[in-house]
Order: sequence, then structure tokens, then C-alpha cells
Amino acid sequence: MTFHFTLARGAGILALTSLPALADLPVLTIASQAGGTVAWELETIRHHGLDEAQGFRLEIQEVAGKAAGQIAFQGGEVDVIVDDWIWVARQRAAGQDITFIPYSRAVGGVMVPAASAAESLQDLAGGRIGIAGGPNDKSWIILRAHMAQHGVDLLAETEQVYGAPPLIFQAAAAGELDGAINFWHFMARQEAAGMRHLISVAEAAEALGMDPDMPLLGYVVQSGLVAENPELVEAFAAASRAAKVQLATSDADWDRLRPMMNAADDAQFDALVAGFRAGIPGDGPIDEDSARAMFQLMVDLGGEELVGSATELPSGVFVAFGS
Repeated sequence: MTFHFTLARGAGILALTSLPALADLPVLTIASQAGGTVAWELETIRHHGLDEAQGFRLEIQEVAGKAAGQIAFQGGEVDVIVDDWIWVARQRAAGQDITFIPYSRAVGGVMVPAASAAESLQDLAGGRIGIAGGPNDKSWIILRAHMAQHGVDLLAETEQVYGAPPLIFQAAAAGELDGAINFWHFMARQEAAGMRHLISVAEAAEALGMDPDMPLLGYVVQSGLVAENPELVEAFAAASRAAKVQLATSDADWDRLRPMMNAADDAQFDALVAGFRAGIPGDGPIDEDSARAMFQLMVDLGGEELVGSATELPSGVFVAFGS
């Protein structure tokens, strides 16, 4: 199944007469990590009343981290969380009927010190690479697969240093690493601090024959909610798209969000804005052939620790409205 949603289609939701009056709107609850980048979009929805304009009310429940959001979602405390579709596929293979609505195609990559002589990943052989997210980090797996095409075993030929994203950022800034693999918003901060891009995960994925524009992150909802109340879920998707339009075009919105972005200076702020905008996905459907190819990499290189019992991409990972 594929997801395909346009702003024009979203605008049509406004005309639905079946939605309750403004005073009695249905509520959709989302878990949002405190200080996370998703909060920027959710605050934009709330500030501009984009939820009410689409006939529902969005409630935001702050959680301490990704695991806390997953627990809240699986326990029925919230309707929506943000996660990657690899996790959704793992959960579907384990029997959970959940599905994925694209949120962002922003992905990480490898950055090196400005003075580094490295021109490719192969040049980091013998060096120390910091990796946010652990040995089964999805970016690391894609980068390993990319270099394996060229006969380079990054796992064997580099020393890996694993740590939380802020720790990898700090180690890179201190010059303790020859290369750093981090999430996009930390990469933006590293770039503002003077580091330079070596290769992005999108470039590596494209070299592997995958769609470089495929959104990895998305809003995760119960399939039952999509089946029982598709208008509500589709209204949420429309509000999300409308917020992205605001953030893609309005500098004033970013000025308003700046206090919650923790940007140390103008360079970091500008890099974060540019990174978010670059990650806004298009309206086209998910390329499921590309998704299958990426998931097979996760199966082959990440194994059960990453994908659980799944051996191939399960059906139904990507939401299909009206199907």
C-alpha cells in the first residue's frame, strides 16, 4: 500500500459536514519528545490553529525520549508517535497492527573536521568514527552497505565509538573523532561549528539503488484508527502538511520558534532551518520497491536485534487512505 496526500485534498477536509462543531472537536493525542525537532511542527500546528481548521483538536503529551513515546503509544495513552518505518515494520511482523504516515526525509550522514584530508568514507580507514544510535544505527548500516559495494568493510577497518547524539557531537567538536555519524539536526550544529559533510545517508542510499527522497521518519498510528476514523487521521495529515508549508515559506514562524530550538548562534539557527526545510517530503507515494530493498539491508546487516522476527518488509507498513 502507498501513501499519497496533497494539500488540495487536505483542503477538502474542511468541507466535511460530518465533523463536529468547533466546540466539540474530536481529539488526537500525540507524544512528542521534549526539545525534539517534531515539536517545531506541532507548535506550528497549534499556533496557527491548523488542527481546528481541519476539524479536530491536537493534544501534545511531552515524553522524555523515544522509548517513553513507544511505551505510551503501545499502552494506548496516545494516538500518535513519531518513529521510523523500520520500527513499524518490526512491530507489524510481531503482530502489532500499526501504520506509517511520512513526516520527514531528513537523514544523517558523515561529517569530518574542516581540516580533514578525507574525501570519501574509504579515507577514514584506520580512523575513529563516532556513531549516534549504536551498532545497529540505520544510517551506519546503509553506509556500511554502500562501502561494501566498493570492497571496503567499514566495521573491520575503522574503530567505532558509540554514544548518544549529544556525546558524539561533543566528541566531534573536540577533535576526538576522524568522522561522526549523527542525526541531521546535530549535523547542522556540527556544520555551523566548522565541520564539513563527507557523505549523506541519502547519497549512500541512492548509490545502492534506493530512492534518496524516501521519508524514513513518520507519524505512527494504529491501523484500527485509520479504519474506524479515516477522516480524523487524514485531517491530521492535512494539518501536518499545512504546517510544513508554513515552515517552508515563513521566516517569521522560525523567528517565533527560535527560543525552543536551542540554537547557540545565528549559524546554528540558519543550519537548523535549512535542514528542516530540506527534509520536507514531497506529496508522492512511498517507493515500496526502494523500501523493500532498504529493509532487506536491515535484515541482512542488522539481523534480529534490529528487525525482530521480520525477514522481509511486511504489507501494510505505509498508510493508504480510502483503501
